[in-house]
Amino acid sequence: MAVYSMTGYASGQSAPAAGPGEGDAREASGARLGLEIRAVNSRFLDLTFKLPEELRQHEPALRELLTRHLKRGKVELRAAIDNGSASGMGEPSPRLLQRLNAAQDAIKAWLPQAAELSVADVLRLAAQEGSRPASAADFDAPALAIRVLESLLDARAREGERLVLTLQERLQGLRALAQQAAPIIPRLVEQQRTRFLERWNEAMGLVANQASADTAQDRALAEATAFAIRIDVAEELTRLSAHLDEIERLLAQGGEIGKRLDFLIQELHREANTLGSKSAALELTRIGVDMKVLIEQMREQVQNIE
Repeated sequence: MAVYSMTGYASGQSAPAAGPGEGDAREASGARLGLEIRAVNSRFLDLTFKLPEELRQHEPALRELLTRHLKRGKVELRAAIDNGSASGMGEPSPRLLQRLNAAQDAIKAWLPQAAELSVADVLRLAAQEGSRPASAADFDAPALAIRVLESLLDARAREGERLVLTLQERLQGLRALAQQAAPIIPRLVEQQRTRFLERWNEAMGLVANQASADTAQDRALAEATAFAIRIDVAEELTRLSAHLDEIERLLAQGGEIGKRLDFLIQELHREANTLGSKSAALELTRIGVDMKVLIEQMREQVQNIE
């Protein structure tokens, strides 16, 4: 399944459905139904409709359509009817010309000095005759909404592909940092163990009693062991790797994965914080900071996934 972004935009227009005998006139009028859908990220599905009164009757069907195909996001649907009659310049029909000629003859019979109709007058009257203001009944709003919604879903899918690629790059970066951190801890433990033993040997150098020296050495080893336990991040690295594996699995699976990804990002942040708090070397501190930067970048991307 595809991974969908919650962010997207799509729009479309449709001409009025012509009735019997009025196809050319309705098309020439230039009337259009315009519809657009905007979507941004949100924790839940939040629908807003901005419709003129003549289209308000379609709101329940539009709401059901969006709810069926969208699961999360703040979605706004706008629609408006543009009559556009002024731009129409359809060719007058023979029937209209006959009516205008008859009307002109009748007028001139009573008013001989009346001016004759000009071409501009005829075109203007033809436009007025052929184009009454379009109404909601002239358009198939649900059909247009389906086309625009399909375009929105395509746009969200394309954006989702880009988000997946970005997240996969960040995952690779986190794995590389984890691999850098893994060998640092054993090296630190061995260095600290050697340092403890050297200090205790120096302190016990003047002690004649062998038993006291052995006891001091045992205590030094115990201190070194306690230090190793305090700075050991093997468990954190293991959990971090498991979370990365699960994120990769979800990205490959697709579908409605945004909320689960958001939870896993929180867990990654927790492990990175723990790794930083246990840091006993500047190099490990740097790795922890770099991990937090990558995780924060992932959080920003995940918040856009449905």
